[in-house]
Amino acid sequence: MFSAFANCFRIKELRNRVLITLALLFVARVGVNIPLPGLDPLPLKNFMMSKAAASGGVMGLYNMFTGGALLKGAIFGLGIMPYISASIIMQLLGAISPALARMQHEGESGRQRIAQYTRYLTVLICLIQGFLLIVALSNYPDKIFYGFSQSQFGDIIIKNSTGFLVTSAIFLTAGTLILVWIGDQISQMGIGNGISLLIAAGILSSMPGAMVQAIRMFRAPIGTAGSFGMWHGMLMLILLLGVVALMISVTQADRRIPVQYVSRVVGRKMYGGQSSYLPLKINYSGVMPVIFASAILLFPQQIFAYIGAASGIRFFQRAAVVLTHGSMVYYILYGLLILCFSYFWVAMMFRPAQVADDLKKNGGYIPGVRPGDATAKFLDFVMTRLTLAGSVFLTLIALLPDLLYFFFGIPYSIALFFGGTGTLIAVGVVLDTMKQIEGHLLQKNYDGFLKKIKTRTNSRISKSIVSFDDFKNLKIFLAVLAALFLFGIIVWLIS
Repeated sequence: MFSAFANCFRIKELRNRVLITLALLFVARVGVNIPLPGLDPLPLKNFMMSKAAASGGVMGLYNMFTGGALLKGAIFGLGIMPYISASIIMQLLGAISPALARMQHEGESGRQRIAQYTRYLTVLICLIQGFLLIVALSNYPDKIFYGFSQSQFGDIIIKNSTGFLVTSAIFLTAGTLILVWIGDQISQMGIGNGISLLIAAGILSSMPGAMVQAIRMFRAPIGTAGSFGMWHGMLMLILLLGVVALMISVTQADRRIPVQYVSRVVGRKMYGGQSSYLPLKINYSGVMPVIFASAILLFPQQIFAYIGAASGIRFFQRAAVVLTHGSMVYYILYGLLILCFSYFWVAMMFRPAQVADDLKKNGGYIPGVRPGDATAKFLDFVMTRLTLAGSVFLTLIALLPDLLYFFFGIPYSIALFFGGTGTLIAVGVVLDTMKQIEGHLLQKNYDGFLKKIKTRTNSRISKSIVSFDDFKNLKIFLAVLAALFLFGIIVWLIS
C-alpha cells in the first residue's frame, strides 16, 4: 500500500496530476474563507458557536456541501450546488425532451452542447439564488437560520442597498463559475472527478473541527454533561469502521446478469461467441433520494411554522413540530420519500427497453430469457428488487446520525461522520479517486492500491486480474481518508 503511494510520485505524469489537483483544491478552500464585501460573517459565527449542534434542514445540508462557505458569507457561498442542480435538471429534461435526447446520442458534439446549456442554466440559477440569499440575510435571517436574533448577534449585512444586492449576486455567481472551472481543470489536468472532489473536500473540511470536539468530549470529567468514557470511544470507533465498511460494500455491490453473445462471421473473421455480464448496481440512485427527501420535507414544515406563527392556529403549530427532526412521523415520511424517490430516479435514468434493444442489436442475450420485450421485463423485475434493497440502505444511513444525536447524546457535528449524505458522498468519491489513480499506475506497469489475485483459465495460462475486496481494502480507504484529513487540517490551520 505504501509503495503504491510512493509510485504515485515516481511517475511524472501522475505526480503532476496529483500536485495540480491538490493546488486547485487549495484554491477552492481559500475562496471559502473570503467574505463578500459589505457582509459581516461574525454574527453567523457567534450564532453557530452558541448552538449545541448545527443540525437540520436544507440550509445545514447546503452549508455542508459548500464546505462551510455559506456560514462564512464567502464568495463561494453558493458552492457547486447550482451546477449540480442544473445538471440534474438537464438529465431529467433529457428523459422527457426528444431534442435533448437526440443530443445525448450525438456523441461528443451533443455532449458539448448539453454542457454549454448546463452552464447557461447554472448562471441563471446562481443569479436567482444569490439574489434571494442576500435579500433573506438582509431582512429575514431568522427564516434561514432558526433561532438567529439580530438584536442578540448583530446585523449580517453592513450596508443594505441596491448596489450591494446586485454586486453580491454577481460575486456569488462568479464564485460558483470559478468552482465549475476548477472542477473542469481537475477532471482534465488532475486525477479526475473534479466536481465530486470539490464536494468531498468541502464535506471533509469539517472533520478537524469534529475531531477537536470529540477530543474535548472524551477529556471531560466523567459524570458531567456530554462526557464519554473509554468504552464509549471504543464502541464509537467500531461503529465507524462498520458503517464505512457497509458503505463501501453496498456502493461497490452489483447484481451481475450473465450475457451471451452470438458468434457471427464477417468476412474471414468470426466475432462474438464470448460470455460477459451486465452489472446492475444495488444503490443505483446514489444519494439523490436523500437530498430530495430532505428538501421536500423542509418546505411544508416551514410553511406550517409561518402560518402557525402568524395566525396562532394550534393545528399548524403542531404540524410544524411533527415535521421536525426527532419526530416519529418525520422519520416515517422521510423513509417513504427516500423509497419513492429511489424508484423515481431509477425509472428516469435506467431504461430496460433501451438496454434490451442494445443487447439485441449487438447479438447478445440473457440465457433463459428471450430477447426483446422479455429481456426488458426481466431487467425491470431485477432492478425493482435491487432498488428496494438500495433504498432501505439509504434510509438506515440517513437516519443513523439523528439516532446517535437524539438517543445517545453525541454532538451532531460528530454524528454526521457516522452516516448521512455527506459521508456517503465522501466514501463514493474516495473510491472513484482510488480507481482513477489505480488506472494510471497500471498503465505504467506499477502495482496499484487494489489487491491482485491469480486465476487459471481453461488453457491453464495464469493471468492477474484486479479484484476489489470491500473489507480487505478498508484499511486502504482509511489511509486515503487520512491523507485527505491531513490536507484538511493544513487548510483549517491556515484559515
